[in-house]
Amino acid sequence: MAEEVSNHLVTEERTQFGKGAARRIRAVGKIPAVIYGHGTEPQHVTLPGHEVSLILRKANQVLELDIAGKTQLALVKDVQKDPVRQIIEHVDLIVVRKGEKVTVDVPVHLEGESFSGTIAVQDAATISLEVEATHIPENVVVSIEGLEEGAHVLAKDIELPKGASLLSEPELLIVGITVPRAASAADDAADAASAEAGAAAGADSAAEDAE
Repeated sequence: MAEEVSNHLVTEERTQFGKGAARRIRAVGKIPAVIYGHGTEPQHVTLPGHEVSLILRKANQVLELDIAGKTQLALVKDVQKDPVRQIIEHVDLIVVRKGEKVTVDVPVHLEGESFSGTIAVQDAATISLEVEATHIPENVVVSIEGLEEGAHVLAKDIELPKGASLLSEPELLIVGITVPRAASAADDAADAASAEAGAAAGADSAAEDAE
């Protein structure tokens, strides 16, 4: 059974900085973070490591932070990881308010299967949207069901969630439908062989008529 994940986190303010302090924080299962934006002074806090790791499996998460008894909404802006161990080393958060709109890159999810013998080549994995901070979609869905060779889907063709505005270029190519090169070459060879056989049959027929 999947573990239920809550975006409500109890944080602790921190007064010690630097690499040594950050290592000590991570050693006890916590993650150093900074919160900034809206003209406020940056706040340095620690977040519970396990809960944050679960939350950050999905993009564009808004956290409800309990900071010394006060609640603050914050959008995850940047996550720094150890390049080898992939352990979260630091998180940058931006202050947001209910009703406020933010700019985010939202993953594009392909749904369905294109016409038999074709493949879907996804050219863009995300699109940029302006959405309410508390209503950021997990993804946008593009149906490729039954699309034939040569079909393509542009950013402007995507059905957006209510209240969302497209910021990406409308003509941005999201996905195109094509025939794999090997299959295309095989079809060309088959067509050529068929044409040669037809020509040979025509020549034989002409020779018989001449006799």
